[in-house]
Amino acid sequence: MEKSKIKNVVEWIYCIVIAIILALLFRYYIGTPTIVKMSSMQPTLMENQRLLLNRWVRTTKKIPNRGDIITFEKPSKINYSAKEIDQLNPIAKYENEPKNWITKFIYYVLEIGKESYIKRVIALPGEHVQIKNGKVYINEKEIEEKYLQENVKTEIKYGVGFDDFIVPENSIFAMGDNREGSVDCRDFGCIPIEKVESKVWIRIMPFNKFGEV
Repeated sequence: MEKSKIKNVVEWIYCIVIAIILALLFRYYIGTPTIVKMSSMQPTLMENQRLLLNRWVRTTKKIPNRGDIITFEKPSKINYSAKEIDQLNPIAKYENEPKNWITKFIYYVLEIGKESYIKRVIALPGEHVQIKNGKVYINEKEIEEKYLQENVKTEIKYGVGFDDFIVPENSIFAMGDNREGSVDCRDFGCIPIEKVESKVWIRIMPFNKFGEV
């Protein structure tokens, strides 16, 4: 009888462990829910809205499309002085990478201690980006941004930032729709594709705004 009980307990533990592993794999490679915590994507996304993220972009390492709203790992350095801005090498810095498989599992899979940003893809690899006169230009042509509120200007804060560069290979340039209230690639440079975590797929809540974003 005791052996039967022990066997049942072991089987339950085994099932629970398998379920947790499958859930973690699904969350990392396929999709996961999240909550908007900042105002940088207003008016498109508001604080406390619930979203479903598509992780497939990370699984396939595919370059997102212009206009996609994505999440990516927060760079380790987000504030630069004028002397530190290198327009010839506009790549965001990630200098606090976990060193062993345990800390990598905790950081990347469990996402403990990791912060992410949610922004809109503006420019793709090889494109020449210029921010001037309150507008964004790609390859010398002003881009149309219908998702912005009326009279919004795109500028470099305090005159220090990335505003005239070519997006490096396997990287993207992204900004928040709330240009004045967004810390983004203007401040810290372009995001390597391996740091892109997901694409925003569906807005779950509020229910009156449910649907694909």
